[in-house]
Amino acid sequence: MKGVQFVVDDTGKKKAVLIDLRIHGRAWEDFYDGLIAMQRVNDPVEPLEAVKKRILGEEK
Repeated sequence: MKGVQFVVDDTGKKKAVLIDLRIHGRAWEDFYDGLIAMQRVNDPVEPLEAVKKRILGEEK
């Protein structure tokens, strides 16, 4: 595939990939966003209304 190169070890096993971001920049962004989302899957969540109250100081 044009713009993609694999880095292999001494045995020929693929260890890394080089991606030409001029060609595949959008795909990389999507891939990276997915990795970040997977890392954060167990992070604590806070309801939007609670965030609004905390940030804006709104009392309802």
